[in-house]
Amino acid sequence: VQLQASGGGLVQAGGSLRLSCAASGRASNSYAAAWFRRAPGKERDFVAAMNWDGSVTKYADSVKGRFAISRDRAKNTVYLEMNSLTPDDTAVYYCAAAPSLSIPVPTPGRFRYWGQGTQVTVSS
Repeated sequence: VQLQASGGGLVQAGGSLRLSCAASGRASNSYAAAWFRRAPGKERDFVAAMNWDGSVTKYADSVKGRFAISRDRAKNTVYLEMNSLTPDDTAVYYCAAAPSLSIPVPTPGRFRYWGQGTQVTVSS
């Protein structure tokens, strides 16, 4: 499975962005998907995840109510809609996929495939 993330950019605090992660490869629609992020000087942290058909989602407490993960199975694409952004959301965002129908424990090691990362910068 190959993942290609896009949609990052510079936005003012309070603004919104939508990240996309296009997947290709065998059975890429049968995988759990997730977004992680790495802020400068920090570890790669979990942001959001969903099971293979999008019926179950999970979010980090820091983004609950502001971010939404979704997928378009026809387009083999996973999205992360980010609203009410703050400077604390500044990070490189990575999409990831795991060969599992359900959501794995949301740690980086549980996800086998990774996109290249897209930079999100939120100015105050």
